[in-house]
Amino acid sequence: MPRSRINGNFIDKTSSIVANILLRIIPTTSGEKKAFTYYRDGMSAQSEGNYAEALQNYYEATRPEIDPYDRSYILYNIGLIHTSNGEHTKALEYYFRALERNPFLPQAFNNMAVICHYRGEQAILQGDSEIGQAWFDQAAEYWKQAIALTPGNYIEAHNWLKITRRFE
Repeated sequence: MPRSRINGNFIDKTSSIVANILLRIIPTTSGEKKAFTYYRDGMSAQSEGNYAEALQNYYEATRPEIDPYDRSYILYNIGLIHTSNGEHTKALEYYFRALERNPFLPQAFNNMAVICHYRGEQAILQGDSEIGQAWFDQAAEYWKQAIALTPGNYIEAHNWLKITRRFE
C-alpha cells in the first residue's frame, strides 16, 4: 500500500489528499507523477525515521524524474539520509550530484561543510593537524558558497570563518 494511504495524522492525510488532487489536475506526464509519488512517500518515511524505506522511495523517484531541479532535491534528500547514517562519503557524493543539477542549494553546501569540518576535527584528534587544516579549508570553501547564496543564514559558520580568519 502506498505510504500516502497509511499516514495516520490529520495533517498528513490532508496533505496526501491535496497532493493526489493536484497530481490528477496538473498536466504532467505519468513519469513525473510517478516520481512525485515516490518522492512524497520518501519524505514521509524520512520524517518518521524510516530511512531504508525513504531511500528505496527516493531511488525509485530518480528513475522517472528527468527535471534537473526536482532531481536535485531527491539527490539532496538521499545525501541527508546517508549523513544521518554516518555514511559521509556517500553523502558527499549525493550532495555533489544534487549541486550538479542545481547549484543554488545552500543547504547542500552547508552539509558538505559540516562533514568536512567533522573530518577535520577527527584528523586533529588522530594527531594529523595538516590533514585537519586541509579539511577545515575545504569546509570554509563550502560555507562561503552557502553564505553567498543566503547571506543571512549560517551565522555560526560565518562566525567560525571570521574567528579562523578564513572569511574573505
